[in-house]
Amino acid sequence: MREKERNNGGPVAIPELLAPAGNFEKLVTAIHYGADAVYLGGRSFSLRAKAGNFDPDQMRDAIAYAHARRVKVYVTVNILAHNRDLAELDASLLTLRDLGADGVIVSDPGVLARVKALIPAMSIHLSTQANITNYAAAAFWAGQGAKRLNLARELSLSEVREIREKVGCELEVFVHGALCISYSGRCMLSNYMTERDANQGNCAHPCRYSYALIEEKRPGQYFPVEEDERGTYIFNSKDLCLLEVLPELVAAGVDSLKIEGRMKSIFYVGGVVRIYRAALDYLRSLPAEAWADPAAIRLPEVFMDEIVKTGTRGTTENFIRRRPGSREMLYATARALQPAEPVAVVRRAGDPLLVEVRNVLTTGEQIGYMAAGAEVTAVTVLAMCNEKGEAVSRANPGNRVFLTTVPALDRAQDNGILRREKQDGI
Repeated sequence: MREKERNNGGPVAIPELLAPAGNFEKLVTAIHYGADAVYLGGRSFSLRAKAGNFDPDQMRDAIAYAHARRVKVYVTVNILAHNRDLAELDASLLTLRDLGADGVIVSDPGVLARVKALIPAMSIHLSTQANITNYAAAAFWAGQGAKRLNLARELSLSEVREIREKVGCELEVFVHGALCISYSGRCMLSNYMTERDANQGNCAHPCRYSYALIEEKRPGQYFPVEEDERGTYIFNSKDLCLLEVLPELVAAGVDSLKIEGRMKSIFYVGGVVRIYRAALDYLRSLPAEAWADPAAIRLPEVFMDEIVKTGTRGTTENFIRRRPGSREMLYATARALQPAEPVAVVRRAGDPLLVEVRNVLTTGEQIGYMAAGAEVTAVTVLAMCNEKGEAVSRANPGNRVFLTTVPALDRAQDNGILRREKQDGI
C-alpha cells in the first residue's frame, strides 16, 4: 500500500485511495489501476446485497491477493441490524478476523459494540449511514472506539475542515460515485415501492425510475410529472465528482478518499480509480510552496476529460462548495450519454495480446488502451485469432482472442482495459 506520506517533505500528506470491489474481478481491476485499499461485502450484513459479494473462501482469496500487493481490505458490516440479524453476527465477525480483514465498516451501534467485545483488535470504520454532520458526533463515535469516520455526504468543505481540527481519528470522505436522493442513504422509498429494504442492503434504486402522475378517478390515464419542462426523473441526482476539489480536501487533512461503485462495471471502477490515482500522484509531485494556497491548485484538464468518459449521470460537487439545487439533478433521462465503452480486458500481455472481449470487436477498428495514469494509447486492430489459432474478423462478448494491433501494445499489462470511443454516446 502507498502509505500516507508527506508531499516532497512539505505541509500535506497524501490520503489513501479507497476503491469499491463488488466482486473479485473488480477488486483486481481497482488494484491494477492504483487503489491503496478496497472495500467489499460478504454474503450478509452488507448494504449492497445485489453486488457479487464474497463467500468466506472467495474473501480469503481476495484478501490474500490484495495483501500480496500491499493493499488493505475493509469489509462492510453496515446494515441497520434487526434482532433477527444478530444470531449470525458473532460467527461472521470471527470469520472476518480469521481471514485477516484490515477493518470493518459499521453503522449500527449494536454491531459496533459486538466488534469491540468480540474482536477488539479489529479496526472499526464508521459508515456514512451513521450521518456524521458535526464535530460533536465525530468525537462521540471516536470515543466509542471507531478508528475512522466516513463523514456524511451533506457536508461542506468548511465543515470538513472544522471536524478535522477538533477530532483526532481518521476521516474519510466520498469523492466519487452515485448519490442517494435521501439523506446519507437512509431511504425508505425502495421498501415502500418494492418491499426491498435499502437499509438492509437490498435497494431497488427507485430514485432512478421515470415517474408519471395518475389521478384516482381516472385510472389508466397518466400525466407527466415535470419540473420546468425538463422531464420526469424527479429524484435522479447526478453523480458525485470531487476531482477538482482534491487539493483542498488533501490540504484539509482527510485521511481516505472513497469511491462509490460496488455494483458498477470494471470499466467504471478502473476508469475512475486510475484518474484519482493520477491526480493524487500529481499532487504528491508538487513543491511545498504550491500548498500555500490549495484552492489555487489546478489539476491537468485531461483528468476531468477522462472522468467524463466513465461517468453515468453527469457530475455534481454536491454540498462541498454550496448547497445543491435543481442543476444537480438529471431530469431528462436515467443516465447521461456515454462517450466511451469497454471492448476488452487484457488477460495475458505480450505480442499478440490475449484479451477477453466485453463488447463486439471487429478487425480494422480503432480502440484505446487505458494505461495506469491518464494516458490512453490509440491503436488499430490489425488481426484477431481465437485460442485455436484460427483467424477471426469479429469477436463477441465473452470470447478470448489474440489481438494484433498497430502500433503494438508492448507496454500493456495484465488486467488493463481496452475501450472504444462511441460516436453517438448511446
